[in-house]
Amino acid sequence: MKAFIQSLPKVELHLHIEGTLEPELMFDLAKRNNVPIPFNSIDEVKAAYNFHNLQSFLDIYFQGTDVLIKEQDFFDLTWAYLLRCKEDNVHHTEVFFDPQAHTERGVNFDTVINGIHEALVKANNELGISSKLIMCFLRHLDEEAAFHTLESALKHKDKIIAVGLDSTEVGNPASKFERVFAQAIEQGFLTVAHAGEEGSASNIVEALNLLKITRIDHGVRCSDDEILVEQLAKDRIPLTVCPLSNIKLKVFEQMEQHNIVSLLRKGVCVTINSDDPAYFGGYMTDNFMAVHNAHSMEKSEIVQFTLNAIEASFISNYEKKRLRGVVEDYVSLA
Repeated sequence: MKAFIQSLPKVELHLHIEGTLEPELMFDLAKRNNVPIPFNSIDEVKAAYNFHNLQSFLDIYFQGTDVLIKEQDFFDLTWAYLLRCKEDNVHHTEVFFDPQAHTERGVNFDTVINGIHEALVKANNELGISSKLIMCFLRHLDEEAAFHTLESALKHKDKIIAVGLDSTEVGNPASKFERVFAQAIEQGFLTVAHAGEEGSASNIVEALNLLKITRIDHGVRCSDDEILVEQLAKDRIPLTVCPLSNIKLKVFEQMEQHNIVSLLRKGVCVTINSDDPAYFGGYMTDNFMAVHNAHSMEKSEIVQFTLNAIEASFISNYEKKRLRGVVEDYVSLA
């Protein structure tokens, strides 16, 4: 089954590019940019990746971003992730980036997006990996900062397909960003949001109703509300679930307790993603394998995660049909 999963065509919809900063690259960029970091070795960095909740992760996550300063840094970060995509047979990826994590440090918005975009274009041309870019607002910052970030993004509408909402849910309800999302929709952006990870099922309902989102990032707490689960299944509202992340951040204590397979069997459009793989111990194949190892699944169910991701993606119907054909061809020969 490992060989089958490794070679299975995949689509990733929940990936924070800053969360792909491997310790080795962190050290290289710190040296290149003469940025002090509070670690003396790669082993020290890895030891620090021992989180007990979302906030303890975010503390080191934002610390790591300090080494990202120049356009080349963002290119190198993104290209390294895309090479991992090639290894895991990811055909399409939809990448989150957090401009406020950088502009708050004095890094220009254009520097961030241009470096990322250049790598995405190169991957399409040289690796055959297509992509979309999603700009996230940091929910622990205020509405004014989000509006300012949205304004900065307008001249890059050709590069950004959607806006999202990430960072800690606790104390930062979707209602805080209702007006920002309304304006983003007016500007033609699609919308997604993190909800129901550390927060309750009601956070998912609020995000759907107030932010008019088209898919939910994480969303695993939906299981606490059976009526919501039925609605998600009926309306085919996608959940971009990140299994290894959920275990690392103690959303579930063990993978055997994870609800992703039960949600799949209830007809919910759940997908497998890697979230912040440098911090959470695994890219796409690792996440697929972790779910498979913990749950007895048919091959058809494993394949359905990819088919769901294709359905939930922001690519054209033509591209969706083409990718489904790629998956079907693979399954017929496997």
